[in-house]
Amino acid sequence: MTDTPSSIGGTLEDFLDELDERDAVYGEALKRVLAWQIENARQKQAITKTEMALKMGTSRTQVERVLDPRNLAVSLDTLDRAARSVGKKLVIELVDV
Repeated sequence: MTDTPSSIGGTLEDFLDELDERDAVYGEALKRVLAWQIENARQKQAITKTEMALKMGTSRTQVERVLDPRNLAVSLDTLDRAARSVGKKLVIELVDV
């Protein structure tokens, strides 16, 4: 006789919906991934943060905000300029849920 645990509850998404936290969690996760990807590309190309700021036409402080995975207050325009400064392109699309 095998004792396999039965599933209790629902999905993580269900749980986050119950807490009314799903959008916040997904938004933070998305920013963390974008910051990680931009930082990875910057390091691979040996671009300094100062050089990145010059390419973006902004300050080094703003670059720090872009690369901070916890800072969600970064505009799409800024993210796009950051991506382009490291030779990448930001692509945004709507998908069915």
